[in-house]
Amino acid sequence: MTASTRWVVLKFGGTSVSRRSRWDTVGRLAARRAREEGVRVLVVVSALSGITNELQAIADAGAGHGTDARVEALVARHRDFCADLGLDAAAVIDDRLATLRSLATDPRGVERSLDWQAEVLAQGELLSSTLGVAYLKSQGLDIGWCDARDWLDAVALPNQSDWAGRLSVNCDHRTDAAFAERFSMQPTEIVLTQGFVARHGDGGTAILGRGGSDTSAAYFGALLGARRVEIWTDVPGMFSANPREVPDARLLARLDYAEAQEIATTGAKVLHPRSIGPCRDAGVAMAILDTERPELPGTRIDAAAATVPGVKAISRRNGIVLVSMESVGMWQQVGFLADVFERFKRHGLSIDLIGSSETNVTVSLDPSENLVTTNVLSALSEDLSEVCRVKVIAPCAAITLVGRGMRSLLHKLSDVWATFGRERVHLISQSSNDLNLTFVVDEADAEGLLPTLHAELVRGGAMPVLDESVFGPAWRDVVHGRPERAAPWWLARRDELLARAALGTPRYVYHLPTVRERARSLLDGGLVDCGFYALKANAHPAILEALNAEGFGFECVSLAEVQHVMRTLPSLAPSRILFTPSFAPRREYAAAFDAGVNVTLDSMELLQRWPDVLAGRTAWLRLDLGHGEGHHEKVRTGGAEAKFGLPVARFDAFMAQARILGVRITGLHAHLGSGIDDPAHWREVYGTLAALADSSDAIDTIDIGGGFPIPYTPDARPFDLDTWRDGVRGIKSAYPRCRLAIEPGRFLVAEAGALLMHVTQVVEKDGVRRIGLDAGMNALVRPAMYDAYHGIHNLTRIDDASLDTFDVVGPICESGDVLGHARRLPAATAEDDVMLVADAGAYGMAMANTYNLRPLPAEDILDE
Repeated sequence: MTASTRWVVLKFGGTSVSRRSRWDTVGRLAARRAREEGVRVLVVVSALSGITNELQAIADAGAGHGTDARVEALVARHRDFCADLGLDAAAVIDDRLATLRSLATDPRGVERSLDWQAEVLAQGELLSSTLGVAYLKSQGLDIGWCDARDWLDAVALPNQSDWAGRLSVNCDHRTDAAFAERFSMQPTEIVLTQGFVARHGDGGTAILGRGGSDTSAAYFGALLGARRVEIWTDVPGMFSANPREVPDARLLARLDYAEAQEIATTGAKVLHPRSIGPCRDAGVAMAILDTERPELPGTRIDAAAATVPGVKAISRRNGIVLVSMESVGMWQQVGFLADVFERFKRHGLSIDLIGSSETNVTVSLDPSENLVTTNVLSALSEDLSEVCRVKVIAPCAAITLVGRGMRSLLHKLSDVWATFGRERVHLISQSSNDLNLTFVVDEADAEGLLPTLHAELVRGGAMPVLDESVFGPAWRDVVHGRPERAAPWWLARRDELLARAALGTPRYVYHLPTVRERARSLLDGGLVDCGFYALKANAHPAILEALNAEGFGFECVSLAEVQHVMRTLPSLAPSRILFTPSFAPRREYAAAFDAGVNVTLDSMELLQRWPDVLAGRTAWLRLDLGHGEGHHEKVRTGGAEAKFGLPVARFDAFMAQARILGVRITGLHAHLGSGIDDPAHWREVYGTLAALADSSDAIDTIDIGGGFPIPYTPDARPFDLDTWRDGVRGIKSAYPRCRLAIEPGRFLVAEAGALLMHVTQVVEKDGVRRIGLDAGMNALVRPAMYDAYHGIHNLTRIDDASLDTFDVVGPICESGDVLGHARRLPAATAEDDVMLVADAGAYGMAMANTYNLRPLPAEDILDE
């Protein structure tokens, strides 16, 4: 078959053919494909949106049960749409409408025979395709109509029920040159046909069933050996989660057939799983594209997709029914499972997941593939009770992770395991093909779980969203556009940084204008009354001086930090220092009180065991609100697993004990973690603390903590300060008596810092290329400790466009000494090049060490 006779198949669903503007798009896209690719185009369409449901209601009711009214409503809708298209209904669709009316009085409708039901259900596609061809012809398009039943033949399968053999058929789809030659005799460049319908072996109509239009397009694509099958719908492709539930879900730009099949089977509604097999068998590429946004790249599915290990998608299926079967007699009993499964077959039920133990077998039933009614389950349970004890658990939800190499990813799923550990899990199933892992929980417990799990998969590295060969933009960026991010400060200071690196590396460089800008973004406007900089992020004196000048106080977690601030800023009022220790010794509390700084308490035991230190003092109280937040489990500072804070349930008891000792609590404080990207978090913390503050007139300050994130990764969005302010402002207006305090660290200094290092070696080992640097986890421990991401750039070759993939490592004698995996860097990177690690101003030098007796990094300040 020559390129000039190749076809491209375009399928459009109900929402894509239900408005005149959408038909204009259909015509424009079909004409563009024909013109730009030199191919012929087959357009496959569904019924108008909602029509198939109405026809199904007619087929279910049968003739004479309100059928006439339903039919007339359908007639009216198609006539109205015909008028919208500027067409004469009498000339275009009256014959089709007459057929629909005749089916309402057909004697077969009384008994609801299967052949009658199939003809009823086929009318939607026959009507929409007739309307579409007439309209596109009226717009000057060279297009013709054909009946799909003349080309798609249903095939009988072994053990197929009569219902499946008429209303959920399969068709032969082997690529056939003779078929393609006959089909190419169509006289027009573009041909339009119906999805969902085929020819039964008796010459009547057959229906493809669920996802029929997708599957029709795939059958035609396979039979024709098409260049491509395009599924046009109302979303721009497959996503790593349902984007309506997870706004941060990422577009899956490229998948192989197997992963696409798993994602479609386990919950993605954008493509029916039955449609993938024919294209896979024929080697025909597929694409999922957005009718409203045709310029977007969509999802491409083909055999040439790169094999990238990792979770590609997480999905949820509701309405799952679990059937638990228990019997001591099943242990090593030959034929027990065969006996059990035969009963499921007897009731027409297809099993999805299976879990077993010595005395129990539990299976799941997916309602999308089964008729799971109370009567069916009751009959099944009665049958199964002959051989085992039966328990039906419903409704449940199946949450599935899909991706290649699932077994090799288990170590990266610690946060996911922990999240499920807080829920009741009925069943865990790992696929034998190593493509999915499924958890079945109560449906109520699954509500709202997907955004949390998706974020944990990204944070833990199990979902490699930075791999552009698989992942595209986030849903929120597709819909709203990606906010503009200013160029980093260091890009304009490249020459100066190279000169600094020549003085010796590793070397931290801090840009004070960035520190000042971040400080003003939080304090300007007067919403925040007290800002305390978290000194542990970076204690460089120049940074403390800059923040002091901007109006920030300082939050210290050790007496040494308190003393460092006082030495650096000798005129600073003690009231602008907040001491928030964790399990510090008695002497540090006593010294902090004597210095006159604000001291935070966080346990009943302090009151009980150190009355000599605390009696008569004024202090703040840190509370644990029962949960932690943040980008990694090691930075979550709330909940039973964390060592910080008094449980909020013990607040009243603490206050009573404090009154006995004469301890006056004037501030309430909560900090639940770091790198929290939900602006609503602080509003919720504020509201909880403010309500508690109302119980004591002495409390005049509410500290809602820090933890503001910065966009470390290239795709991350800057923190939405406007939304944060709006939420916090609402609480403050309701509780005007108390001052509002915050204690950011990372947000103020992370982006202001860059770490400079020199390349020592470039090495290839077993296909992995590594760039070695003169420092690693000794200079920046965050990647090793938190799996943290930092941008890594070759400052020497910043303009080189020829890139390769490297791991970036340091010289420390530890396997964990890796600063970045699979980074795209100049292919020509060589010894002595200067490398820059971005956003390293927080918890960089502060956590640096002399492990392997390597020296600490140098530090420089840029202040202009």
